[in-house]
Amino acid sequence: MHSFRINGKNILVTGASSGIGRGIALTLSKHDANVILTGRNKERLTDTFERLEPGEHSVFPTELSDTVQIAQLADSLPVLNGLVLCAGTVHTAPVRYISDEAMMNIFQINCFSSIQLLRKLLRSKKIAKGASIVFISSIGSSIAVSGNALYAATKGSVNSFARVMALELAPKGIRVNVVQPGSVPTGLLANEVISKEQMEKNASLYPLGVGTPEDVAYACIYLLSDASRWMTGASLVIDGGRSLI
Repeated sequence: MHSFRINGKNILVTGASSGIGRGIALTLSKHDANVILTGRNKERLTDTFERLEPGEHSVFPTELSDTVQIAQLADSLPVLNGLVLCAGTVHTAPVRYISDEAMMNIFQINCFSSIQLLRKLLRSKKIAKGASIVFISSIGSSIAVSGNALYAATKGSVNSFARVMALELAPKGIRVNVVQPGSVPTGLLANEVISKEQMEKNASLYPLGVGTPEDVAYACIYLLSDASRWMTGASLVIDGGRSLI
C-alpha cells in the first residue's frame, strides 16, 4: 500500500472553504499530507483549517477573480508536490438570458483562475518534478442539462486544457489528470434555486445514489499518489452510474 501514500506531500487545494474542496482537504489531512488551503471566504477557510487533522498545514485566503491576488498566492506558496484545483461556482440560466457579467465571472473562477495560477507556479518553479495536478471538473461537461450551458462550457474547457498541459509537462514528470464527479450535494447547490423535489428527481438518476465529497477525495488521493504514476491526461468519471443512463 506504500504507493498509495501521500504523507508528507505539500498539496494545495483551491476552493477549500466549502463543499467538495473542503471534503478533499479534510480527507488529505487524514492521510498525513501537508494541506495548503486557499479560498475566497476567510471565515469558512479558517473553519476548514480548524477541522484538519494535526499536521503542517497552512491557509492563504485568496480571491480567485483577482489576478493580483493569484500572483501573490503563487509567490507565497512552497514548492508543491500536488494540486487539487477545485474552486468553482455555478450559474444557471437559459442561453438567451446569459449576461456578459455572469459569463466572465464563471469562466474566471472555474477556468481562467486555475490557468493563471498554474502559469505563475510553473514560471516560479513552484511545482516539483514528479508532482501531480488534479482538476475537479464535472460530468456536466458532457451531459446536457437545460440552463447549464455556461457551467458545462467552463468544465469542458478545463478538460481540454488539462489534456494539453499533461502533454507539455510529461517531460518534467509532472502528471495532469481530471476528476469528473456527478452530483454531490454541497452548499454550492443549496445556494441555487433548487427545490427539494428537483433534488430528489436528480438523485433518482443515479443508480448508486448521489455521492459525497469524500468519494471525490479518494479519487484525488489515488491521482496524487505514486500509485497513478503512469496516468496522465486522463479523465476519471465518478458519478454513481449516472452516465450509464
